Amino acid sequence: MTIVPITSPDLDAAEVSWFAALCSDDYQFLGVPDGDLRSSWDHCSGIVKEAEAQGFRNILCPSSYQVGQDTLSFVAGCAPITETINLLAAVRCGEMQPIMLARTIATLDHMLKGRLTVNIISSDFPGEKADSAFRYQRSREVVEILKQAWTRDEINHAGEVYNFSGLTTDPARPYQSGGPLLYFGGYSPSALDLCGEHCDVYLMWPETKDQLAERMKAVHAVADSYNRTLDYGLRVHMIVRDTEAEAQDYADYIVSKLDDDYGRAIRERALDATSLGVAHQSKNRDLADEYGYVEPGLWTGVGRARSGCGAALVGSTDQVMSKIEEYQKMGIRAFIFSGYPHMDEAKHFGARVMPNLKTCSLPEAYGRVPANTPATPLGNGVRR
Repeated sequence: MTIVPITSPDLDAAEVSWFAALCSDDYQFLGVPDGDLRSSWDHCSGIVKEAEAQGFRNILCPSSYQVGQDTLSFVAGCAPITETINLLAAVRCGEMQPIMLARTIATLDHMLKGRLTVNIISSDFPGEKADSAFRYQRSREVVEILKQAWTRDEINHAGEVYNFSGLTTDPARPYQSGGPLLYFGGYSPSALDLCGEHCDVYLMWPETKDQLAERMKAVHAVADSYNRTLDYGLRVHMIVRDTEAEAQDYADYIVSKLDDDYGRAIRERALDATSLGVAHQSKNRDLADEYGYVEPGLWTGVGRARSGCGAALVGSTDQVMSKIEEYQKMGIRAFIFSGYPHMDEAKHFGARVMPNLKTCSLPEAYGRVPANTPATPLGNGVRR
């Protein structure tokens, strides 16, 4: 029995994803920049290709201005060099005029033949400090416009931020039926309301199982008020080795050269550094034991040198498998894993854990991906 009702209660597989470090978040030693692990096309596309080779079903392509490359350009570049892996593109709502964003996403969806998913982001733009309520209102309107573009013949929207009338959706019709799945993470009431009404997968950062359960209940209460259910996902780092001692030793190793002042500077440069979710990750570090563990196998040391997702599952193959199975029983159907360095840890996880997991693509599980090219203007539809 899952913690709350979910969209995919009978799904006996999970979407297991990896992470492309576009935001310059790749290290051998946390907080020690390494030129070979920079956020370059060569390095990050190599991570994508390795994740595909290891059997991961999706890969998160994050968004960050100061320390990263452009997400949607990167996703477009990955289309011809991949065959099976989905691309989870982080979209900061409002960066692009929403009609043009709808067309861009539809173009990517056709390039990838339905292997596109979208992570909705609502944080500040570079150089901007906006009120949280405004940011989420802007994101809500962007999502509503995207959904019209993907499912209707015309876009007609009258809102507080955007107003459009009578615009054809021909260039914005996606490959997938209904458009790409929308993944979302956020903690504020405005965030939960947007997710509960419009999104498909609620992504959580690592906390104790009790805290995750309470978060799922809070999100479901909002979704239920809209007569909807959601699926749930967990974004967490990974250190898996043959034994628990080896994994714990490696956790100590990657922070062995970390200067805490520099780690703080890394955290604070992120555009989401002051968000409620980041505050929860910081609180977990405060509650952790002297070795950084907030519960058995959940190590908060990663958060000393990064904003956002700040903890890792640390253990042997059997221990990590047990944790994943527990999360699946709670109702979690999507996992986004990562590790340091990302290429090496994808191989460790791929060799030890992936053979023991039944995986799926959520867009395929949802029936979004057509068997043949759809009859859209960018597909096999009537040319106008």
